[in-house]
Amino acid sequence: MNGDTHLSIGELARRTGLTVKTVRSYSDRGIVPPAGRTPAGYRRYGPDAVARLQLVRTLRALGLDLSTIREAVARDTPPAELAAAHAEALAVQIRVLSVRRAVLMAAARRESTPEEMDLMHRLATLSEEERQALTREFHDEVFNGPGAETGMPGVRMSMTPQLSDNPAEEETEAWIELAELSLDPGFRTVMRRTAEHHVADRADRTGGLPGRGPEAVIRDHAAPARAAGVAPGSAQAGPVVDAVTAAYALLCGRPDDDALRQRLLARLDTVNDPRRERYLHLLAVVNRWPAPDQLSPELDWFSAALRARIPG
Repeated sequence: MNGDTHLSIGELARRTGLTVKTVRSYSDRGIVPPAGRTPAGYRRYGPDAVARLQLVRTLRALGLDLSTIREAVARDTPPAELAAAHAEALAVQIRVLSVRRAVLMAAARRESTPEEMDLMHRLATLSEEERQALTREFHDEVFNGPGAETGMPGVRMSMTPQLSDNPAEEETEAWIELAELSLDPGFRTVMRRTAEHHVADRADRTGGLPGRGPEAVIRDHAAPARAAGVAPGSAQAGPVVDAVTAAYALLCGRPDDDALRQRLLARLDTVNDPRRERYLHLLAVVNRWPAPDQLSPELDWFSAALRARIPG
């Protein structure tokens, strides 16, 4: 054979920076077959073997396994197509690793038990269909009570998590905690009672409903008073209470009396559960929404002010 155009295995190794052992291994696997042999049986490689080995070296450095490379070479797959396929495979692997890291980070922060880690991993790796089923089951228990057909569909929609196909780690962590909350029987009870208050407050109302619930009204009135240092039991808090209960009476279509104020206080005792506010925060992270306002300071202040003005 012409030694000027065909290379020995040693020459091929020197030109590509690989070892003779590696080149021989690739040759034995059919990745870089010899163009022929000398009369003594030594392998000789054509000029294209250099470019092929350089490609193989790059693909190996990028993480492709030899079986994939051999199959691609046998089909004479264009390098661009091979790179695109591997990039997609890496994207899947990155998503898997990101989920694993999110679970481990959450477990480390919580000092989780093995059982808790197992639950977190299962929740983090649910399929989209399984996530939807979990959310649907949670919503059915919480929002399907009597009268829930009035106003509840919109509430259900506003409380539905939609995890991205490619979530950031903090979104995966938020989903895990949100899913755990949705499985908590105590939290389900709180949310079901909140929904029942929502339905009951509108049951006797006819005509158009005010667009905002009492919590938003409380925020608007209580925040300035709290910021100004007004004590809940002081005389200055009275007009704030009166303004909110008047708006609540309009919402319910009832007179502003002691019974209505007791009713509002019962609603606030349910709504002002820290787990509910945490759920809404996690929901915003998962859905990439702006962070919701923190209402608990205003609700705490107003509940104290209202309780101080209810006889007994």
